[in-house]
Amino acid sequence: MEKRLNIILLGPPAAGKGTQSQLIEKRYAISHISTGDMFRAAIKEQTPLGKEAYQYTSTGRLVPDEVTNGLVKERLSKDDCKKGFLLDGFPRTVIQADVLQEILSSLGTSLTCCILLKADDELLIDRIASRRVCLNCGASYSIKTNKPKVENVCDCCGAELVFRNDDRPESFKVRLEDYHKKTFPLVEYYKKKGLLYEVDALLPIDEVFENISKIISSLLDR
Repeated sequence: MEKRLNIILLGPPAAGKGTQSQLIEKRYAISHISTGDMFRAAIKEQTPLGKEAYQYTSTGRLVPDEVTNGLVKERLSKDDCKKGFLLDGFPRTVIQADVLQEILSSLGTSLTCCILLKADDELLIDRIASRRVCLNCGASYSIKTNKPKVENVCDCCGAELVFRNDDRPESFKVRLEDYHKKTFPLVEYYKKKGLLYEVDALLPIDEVFENISKIISSLLDR
């Protein structure tokens, strides 16, 4: 029986989660689920939870855990997740990690691994200065190491690339602090469960992906 790959990709902002998620999704044919995409899809489909989430996102408020948790369960129940999934942006807290474990148990499956993209804060702050993002499809580029084919134009959808306000050093430092306070405890959480694997996020993109692939291949061979 073919093994199901259920993966969490964890790491600080600007560690390259979006780029690596796309590469993993393509090679292993599993569904990449980002929190933002999940919210947008549920709102577009006007599911009951999507309508509830819209009441918060439309006014700039954070979506409560109970709504987010419900959306995750709804999303992981879909047919395209039967071969596996890659979660990016959930869980963000230990409480959400406990909920995810309950959701997976109710769906008759379990987590394969949690891959941590490690990076030094100061180097991330330097990296973020070169990042450009497509606000249409969410694709991320670097004007130093991962340039678009056409300057300031997204390779994926042709929309304009921008430098986001929350990528400015003062805003980015706040995001890093939030990550260390709320999300970094998940590292110890998954380490204790024997599910954590670490990869140096500051290597070239291809090398990072190769190291991730070695981890996944070793798990598939078990």
